[in-house]
Amino acid sequence: MKTSVNLLLFLLFILFQSHVSGQAFKLEELAAFNTLDMAAFKTEIKKQKYTFYDKTESPAFILYEYDSPGYTYKIGKFEYTENISQDNIEFQFKDKKEYDAYLKAIHAAGYKQTGKGKILTGESYTDYLKDKAQIRMVQPKTARDNYTILVFK
Repeated sequence: MKTSVNLLLFLLFILFQSHVSGQAFKLEELAAFNTLDMAAFKTEIKKQKYTFYDKTESPAFILYEYDSPGYTYKIGKFEYTENISQDNIEFQFKDKKEYDAYLKAIHAAGYKQTGKGKILTGESYTDYLKDKAQIRMVQPKTARDNYTILVFK
């Protein structure tokens, strides 16, 4: 009996670790990340066990990107130098089921579709707005590409 309990506890621990290691974020968490300055964002994302992936700098913005454990997700924070209202969080994932779940959450939160289009690289997007909060959902060109959520200030 004691062995069975230990085995069950071990399996629960493994299940919990696998859930934590591939962590996606709720819309509210993505919006909260967007309100942080870059130093606070870096600290918070490292608490989530994400690891540094890349830094991109231009005269217009700075982008820091991080990978989740297992490389399932990627999150980045854009900070614009001249117009901070353009600051945004970019969250990437591969699963269509997650995309559908995010769309459901967007509609449940009261966001309304405001436009559709294509970004420079050809992917289709749909914009949603609630009060002054804006979310852009970007669909991949191919099944190998990532879905992307952009959360603007």
